Amino acid sequence: MANRQRRVLVIGAGGQARDVRFVLDQLRTAGRPFTFAGYVVSDLAQLTDRDSRRDVVGDLSFLRAHRDRFDALALAIGSPDVRLQVAAALEAEFGPDMWPALVHPSAILDWGTCRMAHGVLLCPGVVGTVNVVLGPYCMVNYSCTLGHEASIGRGCVVNPGANLSGGVVLEEGVLIGTGAQILQYRHVGRGATVGAGAVVTRDVAEGATVVGVPARPMPRLRGPERD
Repeated sequence: MANRQRRVLVIGAGGQARDVRFVLDQLRTAGRPFTFAGYVVSDLAQLTDRDSRRDVVGDLSFLRAHRDRFDALALAIGSPDVRLQVAAALEAEFGPDMWPALVHPSAILDWGTCRMAHGVLLCPGVVGTVNVVLGPYCMVNYSCTLGHEASIGRGCVVNPGANLSGGVVLEEGVLIGTGAQILQYRHVGRGATVGAGAVVTRDVAEGATVVGVPARPMPRLRGPERD
């Protein structure tokens, strides 16, 4: 039983979903007990040419109708907000044990001090040091670095090439853009967005969007200017 393969359904069917499948394939090659079981989407009518239609097995109703066809689930959604919504709904129905942490074999962390929750995804080339905390359903994309005591909250998405220095805290649902740099001991509030290539030198408020070098908040449009 210890070597029994866990059939993993991937939630999503776009480019991020193909990346998750790649991680699963690499884990299987490395002898880990995971195998890809197909893609599931929320709305079949919304599939486009960018989606892997051939391997889509159904919509979310498939999970309830074919419980015997899978053993685990993985999120392949790049938006933290949607990631959190889907995770909350499916965790309530299937439980947290259905969501294994998926860590590409090339990822490097101090496994003795790292704390990793369910549903975590670490992509190729992630490098962390000591006492890193990875919250439920967070995703760290390829070639990111995580400094000592970095803490990544539930549902956060850290995009490729971003660097989190030591002691950085990302609260729930944060989006870190490609190549962003978060300097030591900075705190990024819940639901905030750090733009691609931004350099965060100060704490980021909850729900704020910051861009630039150094990163500064984007003004919020009000009234007709938002249209």
